[in-house]
Amino acid sequence: MNRREDPNPFDEEVNPFSNGDAAAPGSKSRVPQMVASSLGFGQKHDATVDIPLDSMNDPKKKERELSNWEADLKRKEKAFENSFKLLISMLQDIKRREEVVAGAAIPTDDRNWPPFFPIIHHDIANEIPVHAQKLQYLAFASWLGLVLCLVFNMIAVIVCWIKGGGVKIFFLAVIYALLGVPLSYVLWYRPLYRAMRTDSALKFSWFFLFYLIHLGFCIFAAIAPPIVFEGRSLTGILAAIDVFSDHALVGIFYLVGFGLFCVESLLSFWVLQVRYSF
Repeated sequence: MNRREDPNPFDEEVNPFSNGDAAAPGSKSRVPQMVASSLGFGQKHDATVDIPLDSMNDPKKKERELSNWEADLKRKEKAFENSFKLLISMLQDIKRREEVVAGAAIPTDDRNWPPFFPIIHHDIANEIPVHAQKLQYLAFASWLGLVLCLVFNMIAVIVCWIKGGGVKIFFLAVIYALLGVPLSYVLWYRPLYRAMRTDSALKFSWFFLFYLIHLGFCIFAAIAPPIVFEGRSLTGILAAIDVFSDHALVGIFYLVGFGLFCVESLLSFWVLQVRYSF
């Protein structure tokens, strides 16, 4: 076979750099012309694309961004510094208050009375102002007087119960003693003690309210009318007259109880008057 007759495989190659007019009529030079026409190259009214190169490499814009970033960083740093100073100031204030409280030596309400068996906190000499100590001692004597009256009332009623007075009056006398002693301390003596120590008007009002009730009970017990309560459960004058005719010994106990309630009523009235003037 003659190789000269073989077709040249490169005859159909299209030279993209050749001129379209110089090409042979049967060449494929129209292909790049079509591509160029479709892409818009070489036309009279081709569109131009402006790329703002200055916006990509603008030193002033970068400088403004750096300045803004630096100003924002300074603001955050200043805010953090102010918060830190405020925290330090608060800690110093707390420490100063703790030192003031420690220096004031505020007493604690530890139980110290009575000395042989501490039940309550009581320290008039160290916690009550000097000008109010006399009144506080009078109020304390009034509370101790009430304790004495209720305890002796229970003893007298026990004697009456043994002599045939009935078990009901015994239980009532025990209830008076068990409720009267702690309630009197909680309701009027401790409020007066704290009011004297802290000069609290609210605690003074609380004391006046319940101390009036205490005074009314003492007067009622000194009379002991046979109403509301069982007549012989309180050692008043009417109960003493009632039991004296049956048992003279029981009557003597009731007369002593009547005298104690009378003294307690007078002392309570005196404390109320002095406290009101104070």
